[in-house]
Amino acid sequence: MNLEVPPSQHQESMDDQHQEGEDSELDDTAGSSEPRLRDTPEDILFEAAVNTIAFHPSQDILAAGDVDGDVFVYSYSCWESGNKELWSSGHHLKSCRDSAFTSDGQQLFTVSKDKAIHILSMEEGKLIKRIPKAHDSPLNCLLLIDENLFATGDDNGMLKVWDLRRDTSFMEMKNHEEYISDMAIDENKKMLLTASGDGTMGVFNIKRRRFELLSEYQSGDLTSVAIMKRGKKVVCGSSEGTIYLFNWNGFGATSDRFAVKAESIDCMVPITDNIVCTGSMDGVIRAINILPNRVVGTVGQHPGEPIEQLAKSRDGKFLASCAHDQKVKFWDMSSLSSIVVDVYRKRKKNKQLPALSRKAFGGADDFFSGLREETEGKSMGDQEDSNEDESDSDDSDSD
Repeated sequence: MNLEVPPSQHQESMDDQHQEGEDSELDDTAGSSEPRLRDTPEDILFEAAVNTIAFHPSQDILAAGDVDGDVFVYSYSCWESGNKELWSSGHHLKSCRDSAFTSDGQQLFTVSKDKAIHILSMEEGKLIKRIPKAHDSPLNCLLLIDENLFATGDDNGMLKVWDLRRDTSFMEMKNHEEYISDMAIDENKKMLLTASGDGTMGVFNIKRRRFELLSEYQSGDLTSVAIMKRGKKVVCGSSEGTIYLFNWNGFGATSDRFAVKAESIDCMVPITDNIVCTGSMDGVIRAINILPNRVVGTVGQHPGEPIEQLAKSRDGKFLASCAHDQKVKFWDMSSLSSIVVDVYRKRKKNKQLPALSRKAFGGADDFFSGLREETEGKSMGDQEDSNEDESDSDDSDSD
């Protein structure tokens, strides 16, 4: 039987135990009884598909919510068999769709298809507060703004901003025709951006408590939104596999766009000020550089399983992903911080994307290394984009 030994008792022997491969297994030879150190934590397998994941802001802890409405909190470790379930909660009646830890890590917020908002204590998972029927429609996304304010979006396009001190919402605005898929807010906690299934991005001033504008309609659903380039650019992913860029304070119309040769872009998370990781219906996690617009490689994959959500760990070392395969996987992010994209150099067509982690397609530990991504991309119907856009489309990958 392989027993876990706390890392603190083995600091002197860590170098001897370290395994280069991220998928390194325990030695099956006789006499092997000590856990090994991996490059990433092991996958966590659940009984139902996981919709949402969130990293704790100061500890090696991850929360996950599944389609049955259950919420699980795990401590994770790079030691073999080092992941441990701390507690679980079954208070939601339907699918848990989004989650987030407070900045101090003391509480976990969750929202559900059952229209309820739950606030759980981090230590024991006790239900501190429940807001039933928070919206008239099922809740879809959640954004914590500061220690007092948070925002929620639902399936019918309703946005609400809540104040915990007043125990109620102080903004309720329905400017979208379809579901709100994602939200982001600037560093000043003033402008809140929403991505919607109606193909528009919404802009709301929460300081003045007013709606500002909707962007022009884009092709397909807008599935995700992120603020990048030191707050100068807004990036939106779409169900059509296109990335749309907006200038800050130029939200009405896109400033740039390019087609990632993927079936869709269902979720994204910024890694650096220039690089964003995206998850797609094909199960591939791609690292994309913004301006110049290039798909620089693959970080990992859930083969053939649509990816629901991505999250970056507190130290930026790991990316976690959840998909329909009922697994949460961890990916090494160490190579992404050093990537520099040459503006003038294009990736050759029909060339497999570089693997940016050992477990990615084509990486050292890739079981599926014989697989190759298809190279036929979606054509862009809009030819008035810049030459940079045209070359960027060539640099994208396809499935």
